[in-house]
Amino acid sequence: MFRLDQPIIITIDGPAGTGKSSVARQLAKRLGLDFLDTGAMYRAAAAIAIDHGIGLGEPERLVAKVIEADLHFDWSQDPPAMLAFGRSINSRIRDLDVTAIVSPVAGIAALRDHMVRKQRIIAAQHPRLVTEGRDQGSVVFPDAMVQFYLTASVQERARRRAQQLTAGGGQADTAALERDIDARDRSDMDRAVGPLRRPERAMVLDTSDLSFDQVVDELERIVRRKAAEP
Repeated sequence: MFRLDQPIIITIDGPAGTGKSSVARQLAKRLGLDFLDTGAMYRAAAAIAIDHGIGLGEPERLVAKVIEADLHFDWSQDPPAMLAFGRSINSRIRDLDVTAIVSPVAGIAALRDHMVRKQRIIAAQHPRLVTEGRDQGSVVFPDAMVQFYLTASVQERARRRAQQLTAGGGQADTAALERDIDARDRSDMDRAVGPLRRPERAMVLDTSDLSFDQVVDELERIVRRKAAEP
């Protein structure tokens, strides 16, 4: 049995496009916990690589620049803002050029070691935490009290992404988005360092046919049920 007013880590892993960040943020709000978006950290590293002209074949240079950037979150904002070189880069890390290289960037061993250390430091500073990513339950916090793995069909994830693009005034090619998502899945699962894996103890939830609120409701129900179990 555990109590939600005591230190607790809840991990939410899964492939791109399953809504992990939004779901984790809302779940944290409902439970009164802090929220850690680890994907933002790797996107920040990808943005730094692009903006400073650092190639994927220069891992030592990239890690040095990321360390110099002193990536951290401004916890006074909701959601916490990703800071690099002392300024928010929340808008930059969602750009398409960043998305295109974030998976190979996240597969750089030295960078991943650095990020894992930072994430564990964050958890020590914010011990009541909902954290999302690709390896939170499998690598970073394998002893987390509650572990989830969200999934959804490639077609549904492409449809959601298309909605986001058109809502923002852009255009969307659903077939191309499906190909991109499928390629991203293969890249995330096949990389040698920090591959996407379902943690052994994780509860799996397919979100394909569920609304956002239904997903959050289900995760909250499971957490509160587990908290009440002897």
